[in-house]
Amino acid sequence: MLAYTYIGPHKFGFVDKAKPKLQDDRDAIVRVTLGSICTSDLHIKHGSVPRAIPGITVGHEMVGIVEQTGSAVTKVRPGDRVTVNVETFCGECFFCKHGYVNNCTDPDGGWALGCRIDGGQTEYVRVPHADQGLDRIPDSVSDEQALFVGDILATGFWAARISDITPQDTVLIIGAGPTGICTLLCVMLKQPKRIIVCEKTGERRDFIRRHYPEVLVTSPDECEDFVKKHSEYGGADVVLEVAGSSDTFRMAWRCARPNAIVTIVALYDEPQVLPLPDMYGKNLTFKTGGVDGCDCAEILNLIEQGKIDTTPLITHRLPLADIETAYDIFENRKDGVIKVAIYGNG
Repeated sequence: MLAYTYIGPHKFGFVDKAKPKLQDDRDAIVRVTLGSICTSDLHIKHGSVPRAIPGITVGHEMVGIVEQTGSAVTKVRPGDRVTVNVETFCGECFFCKHGYVNNCTDPDGGWALGCRIDGGQTEYVRVPHADQGLDRIPDSVSDEQALFVGDILATGFWAARISDITPQDTVLIIGAGPTGICTLLCVMLKQPKRIIVCEKTGERRDFIRRHYPEVLVTSPDECEDFVKKHSEYGGADVVLEVAGSSDTFRMAWRCARPNAIVTIVALYDEPQVLPLPDMYGKNLTFKTGGVDGCDCAEILNLIEQGKIDTTPLITHRLPLADIETAYDIFENRKDGVIKVAIYGNG
């Protein structure tokens, strides 16, 4: 089967690989029916993920149909449509039992698919710890509706959950890329008093205004003054930084009121500096990622109930054979792209 593969620094390409086999009685083999490209895939391509292993099939955003399960798998069975979690977790270690599944101590724990073990930009994928990493898709939910559950939507849900948002809060979300929009959708479930989205790209600001007219929108140049104007205590009560640059990291703590929560969702290409003398007295609480993606079943229920809809994010649809074109569109933000759905994988 053709597998889109991390060849080496700055190089992805198709490699012909054998169909994966069960390696453990807790594994499942999933036929990938729909996938996508994540910014984290680009981080691998750019050399920003040192633990990524050359030769690995990339891709961790996918849904599919279970084809085979190991003898210890009880949650899913062949024929089930499933979401695939970005994280592999055993469910038994200290961290898993406390909900910190990103820190699972299993050898394949944490972000493994498409990074340290073969991922889903191909026809079939082996999913370790399938009882933890797969969730059945309700019959009334389409593959496109479920596509982002295992990664960017789980990230947004986790970020909103750990940010302790209350109905009295002004919440600032920095970045309206795919993960930023998923974070916005999950913040909206908390029904805070006010939501502000800061985004540098005019097309994406227009996207937010068009789809979520109740949300206030600003640009980076105006953000700090805009937030102070639209908040009661000199800044946002909660800031979620989803953009991932040195400028946006600085913006996050500067736009927060004293004693606010700043949740760092973004993955950075470079180390960031915490200028403690400059922020002395603000008494900020920082919360940092990566995502603990253990809420997928709850997210699927919310989608089934019509409370979350991420299908507007899918702006482009291409077959697996054209994935290099898809990467070019996504990486270079061409043609108003938000997310690309990759069809015909399996």
